Amino acid sequence: MKLQHILGVGVLGAALVAGSANAEVRDIRIGVDVPYEPMEYRTPDGELTGFDIDLGDAMCAEIGIQCEWVVQGWDGIIPGLQARKYDAIMSSMTINEQRREQVLFSDPYITPPSAWFAPADSEIGTPSEETLEGLTVGVQRGTLQDNYVTDLYGDVADVNRYATADDMVLDMDSGRLDAVFLDFPIGKSTLLDSDAGDYMLIGERITEPKEYFGEGFGIAFRQRDQELAEAFNAALATLQENGTYDEIHERYFGGE
Repeated sequence: MKLQHILGVGVLGAALVAGSANAEVRDIRIGVDVPYEPMEYRTPDGELTGFDIDLGDAMCAEIGIQCEWVVQGWDGIIPGLQARKYDAIMSSMTINEQRREQVLFSDPYITPPSAWFAPADSEIGTPSEETLEGLTVGVQRGTLQDNYVTDLYGDVADVNRYATADDMVLDMDSGRLDAVFLDFPIGKSTLLDSDAGDYMLIGERITEPKEYFGEGFGIAFRQRDQELAEAFNAALATLQENGTYDEIHERYFGGE
């Protein structure tokens, strides 16, 4: 039976955590924005895959439920959760205080840095107000990277905002952007490791200040769904203890 609105979630979550054989086990829907390889993307045959997808499926299997993935653009991903289009969000969402006012987060499941990327022949050097002055830089709209770049460099650089990382890559290839600021795993996959062009990492990987970069990625739930969040936290802890988490991490990040 599909879980339409997580009704009675207190009973469901408690039963799942306890592993009750009498629990009514129902599927849940999880919102995800694609493509952001290696976190969430489609294979050539259209199948959803990536670190978030595999880890989410593994957590659902550990709980004893099925995950149905619902693709949703980033700009509307929290409103979609609140409108009950899906029951959780697992889409590389950074835990921070601003989002905590809107959603309930699971424990962090990965903490990636952000980073600047530019064409390999760029002479930008370490990004700063001085080196970015007068340049055009790209970010994904509505992300922590958008907030960081806008606040720190919006007065000196021209900040272009995009719906997807793929759109940024297209403008980088065409020479309309001097640099982009992304989650490091996404930038590495879409720029450094792809055939999109010849790019490089500029400066250091960035994880501070926490007011922008938060505490890592978490699964977002509606505020009332505490028991459901606890069920996922328990499943994550089990996967980390039994080695499944490490296997999935190795699959997508190798030695990173």
